[in-house]
Amino acid sequence: MSWISGRKVLVTGCGGFLGSHLREALEMRGVGELVAPRRAQHDLTRQDVVEALLERERPDVVLHLAAEVGGIGINRAQPGRFFYANLMMGTILMEVARKVGVGKFVALGTICAYPKHTPVPFREDDLWNGYPEETNAPYGLAKKMLLVQAQAYRAQYGFNATYLLPVNLYGPRDNFDLETSHVIPAMIRKCIDARDRGADRIILWGDGSPTREFLYVADCAEAICLACEHYDSAAPVNLGSGEEISIRQLATLVARETGFEGEIAWDRDQPNGQPRRCIDVTRARDAFGFTARTPFATGLRETVRWYVDHSRSERQRPRVRASAG
Repeated sequence: MSWISGRKVLVTGCGGFLGSHLREALEMRGVGELVAPRRAQHDLTRQDVVEALLERERPDVVLHLAAEVGGIGINRAQPGRFFYANLMMGTILMEVARKVGVGKFVALGTICAYPKHTPVPFREDDLWNGYPEETNAPYGLAKKMLLVQAQAYRAQYGFNATYLLPVNLYGPRDNFDLETSHVIPAMIRKCIDARDRGADRIILWGDGSPTREFLYVADCAEAICLACEHYDSAAPVNLGSGEEISIRQLATLVARETGFEGEIAWDRDQPNGQPRRCIDVTRARDAFGFTARTPFATGLRETVRWYVDHSRSERQRPRVRASAG
């Protein structure tokens, strides 16, 4: 029987991409009650709202996934929003959780918290050895404060807070909005849109040289559950696959999987982002037995399939015409 079985678990961001998969993983483990506050009713940047929520629900566990997230473009356009919202959500939620006696708090950080020129593979001990990549530093630093807070609260109050650092996630139900999406869904949409229009070229940002590591979203949900069940330590933990791929190689794979046969052009006036990203996954394996299971080719195929099916159903949905009256 899972440690989660029968417990009351509050998950922020449960309606989002990762949150929807985490809900399924928790339900498979027999969660006693799942509390899933939604943004429309619960502004987590307001202390009074968070206090009312946690006083009412009194969860055994809080899993904090909620965040303002997006790709390079939206991070560069709205750095203040990304800093403030992410900092305040985490700070307020952990403080109130401590005060009401939550038994366990798991905070999701971000790979963007690492310094721009971190030696590869990224090891958790390198987190403080430099400043993050500039285009997403406000977001990365705001999320890294969760680690500082968790360690400070554990030291002073004995509060059982842990901090996880997932790499870039991908999979079904991702955000495919070109204004706010991350690299894989953006590439998939660009390739499929171009293919369907008969266009002979797509344009991608940068020069294709940076590398990234990706983790299938269902694998990440499993990792969070394993950490919740088996990990009680102040040390941060990377969550990833341990596999590195260049953006140029990724574009070729996405084009092949989507059936786009045109030219892939690179806009070198746009930023590349962090030069390399690939993490050391040893601590997650040794501390709570997590190893990514989904091969990248399989996960990419499932992501493309979901987007194609979803976009087709959206196009086939009847449109309601407004009355002139």
